[in-house]
Amino acid sequence: MSQTTQSGQHRGGPRPGGSRPGGSRRPRREPEEEVWIPKTILGQKVAGGEITSLEAIIQDGLRIQEAGIIKKLLPDLKSEVVDVGIIQKMTSNGQSTRFKAIVAAGNENGYLGIGQGKSKQMRIAIEKATNQAYLNVNPIKLGCGSWECRCDQKHSVPFKVRGKGGSVTIEIIPAPRGLGLVAGGKIKRLLELAGLKDAWTTAKGSTPTMNSTSTAILNCLRQTFSQG
Repeated sequence: MSQTTQSGQHRGGPRPGGSRPGGSRRPRREPEEEVWIPKTILGQKVAGGEITSLEAIIQDGLRIQEAGIIKKLLPDLKSEVVDVGIIQKMTSNGQSTRFKAIVAAGNENGYLGIGQGKSKQMRIAIEKATNQAYLNVNPIKLGCGSWECRCDQKHSVPFKVRGKGGSVTIEIIPAPRGLGLVAGGKIKRLLELAGLKDAWTTAKGSTPTMNSTSTAILNCLRQTFSQG
């Protein structure tokens, strides 16, 4: 039987308020993932197992309109916030503030997508950017295009590629195994999400502008699949 002392402390049994002894709290329940219900013919084919690869969709020139298609075909894909910012604009009603987010989705093994989202709430902006990143996922051909290495492992790009986004131009050059990624912080992380382990990079333009930089990287890496 529990007893209460004069100081108001509770001995034995559960404490007032439902907290556990020792101050430990109950673990929070993780939000349940929504069940994907395909709304397009392509989504129904993917859900039914008729289409089993993203490459088949791209080769047939089909348009992906549901993020659930990518999640079904690439269950190991993970998303990561690359950049966030604030957009302020003067209107007739005063100053308007919105949030902007850039999210990258990749599996570190040959797939990468980048998306952008804007909203008055940061959470919604990130959700929009994440959904767009899934829709923009593209396969990337990995290989070893370095004349110094010439191995058969997929650790770099198979040949030199160049991409442009806005005023930013990025070039990715094959590097020998063990060199690592010679690139800036955020550019390096995007290449890691794509699956590259060794590469030289050169960048021209306003690279701190992640909007243009991320677009240039995605356009750059898309060429490995389209030209390869």
